[in-house]
Amino acid sequence: MAEEKNGKSGKKVKIIIDIRERAMKTFLKRYDCIFEEKQLPVGDFVLSDRAVAERKTVKDFVQSVSDGRLFNQLIMLKQVQRPILIIEGMDINSHNRDIQPNAIRGALASVVIDYQIPILWTRNIEETAALLYQIAKREQLKKKRPISIRVKHRFRSLREQQEFLVCGLPLVSTVLARRLLGKFGSPEAVFNASEEELQKVKGIGKELAAKIKNVLETKFKTDR
Repeated sequence: MAEEKNGKSGKKVKIIIDIRERAMKTFLKRYDCIFEEKQLPVGDFVLSDRAVAERKTVKDFVQSVSDGRLFNQLIMLKQVQRPILIIEGMDINSHNRDIQPNAIRGALASVVIDYQIPILWTRNIEETAALLYQIAKREQLKKKRPISIRVKHRFRSLREQQEFLVCGLPLVSTVLARRLLGKFGSPEAVFNASEEELQKVKGIGKELAAKIKNVLETKFKTDR
C-alpha cells in the first residue's frame, strides 16, 4: 500500500500509542504519522482530544468476555468523549469453544446498548492501521481537534464505584451488576452470596454462579 500524505497543509497526523501496542507502529508508518508512545490510562490509541480506540483481536475479545475483563475495560473506556472498540478478525466463532455463543452475542450487544460504545470490525492489523489513521486524520485535520488525553473523573458517585466492583466478576455486565446489587444490597453481600443465591438473579445460571464463586474463593497465587 502506498504511503498516504496528510493534505495540502503538510501537517502530519499524530497518534499516541500505548506501549503494549508497539507492533502497530510498523503498519502506521506507511501513513507518515507522528508517533508518541505512552502508558495510556485508557484505551490503546489516542486519536484526538476526544477519540480513543481500544483494539482487540477476536481471540482477545472472547477471552476478555470469558474472564470478565471486558466490562471493566469498557467502564474505563467510557471516560473519554468518543470511545471506539475495534475488533480485529471476522471469524469470532472460531475462538469461542469455551464460552457459549449467546454469551458472545450478549457481550457485543452490551457494548453497543449498555455502554453505547461503537464497534468497528477489521479483517487484520493492516486494516486496523488504515482505520486508525483515517479517524485521526478526520479528527485532527478536518475537525481541527487537538491531540491530547482527556479523561473524565473516574467515578461520579458511590453507586458507580459499587457497580465497577461488581463488574469485575466474570461475565458481569453493568446491567447484571445492577441486578445483583438490587438483589443483595451491597457489593459485600454480592461477594458473600452462595451459588444458590446468585442463581436467583435473572441472567445468572448454574455455570456462571460457579465461575463467580471460583474467582472469589480461589486462593491468590503470588508471583515468584
